[in-house]
Amino acid sequence: MTALRRLSAIVLLASGLLALSPASAKGVLAAANPEAGVHQFGKTDAKIQLTEYVSYTCPHCSHFEQEAGDPLRLLYIRSGKVRLEVRHLVRDPFDLTAAMLANCGPAARFDRNHAMFMGEQATWLGKLIKATQAQKNRYSTGSYTVRRQAIAQDAGFYPMMQRRGYDRAQIDRCLADESMAKALSDKTAGYVRDKGVSGTPSFAIDGILLAGTSNWESLKFQLDLRL
Repeated sequence: MTALRRLSAIVLLASGLLALSPASAKGVLAAANPEAGVHQFGKTDAKIQLTEYVSYTCPHCSHFEQEAGDPLRLLYIRSGKVRLEVRHLVRDPFDLTAAMLANCGPAARFDRNHAMFMGEQATWLGKLIKATQAQKNRYSTGSYTVRRQAIAQDAGFYPMMQRRGYDRAQIDRCLADESMAKALSDKTAGYVRDKGVSGTPSFAIDGILLAGTSNWESLKFQLDLRL
């Protein structure tokens, strides 16, 4: 093999490894945004239609994302076996603020935004839990936009979103989007009332809520059972 052919082979191998690496798995899936606060990933004709109900202030959701995010995307969604739909079950004002920013901008940006909020949950939620009484007062006074801005400021959401390429004006516009806030809140009430979703993370396959399934091990078993 000539030096040029060896170099070409190395480049092709490296490209393949890069395409499949966990670090590159998030944010590169074809995304659809059929309705406000709902995101779909994968082929429409996938054998399994998986729905995930998540909350950004749920430690189990963060753990699930860290454990399952890459294998679910690489082995099940990219392969065409599973189509994933992510829906928000908003539990509190902190959760709502994070969800509004995760949904900020085009649908294609959601997956990486989502991974960031889940991956850094312990840091930003820790800041809010340790907030002073004066800070907490700001979370419940003034307009809802002002309250969310206060939460975002104290949690460190502004620099987090700026790392993702958003400027402060874009962030503030998303925090002021009352139609998104209402959609997320109304959908949450509907999931609880109509779907029977009572906790997070929760999962449904082909519209059927899975009982006793809240981690990657149990979800993987349910997926493999149907494939």
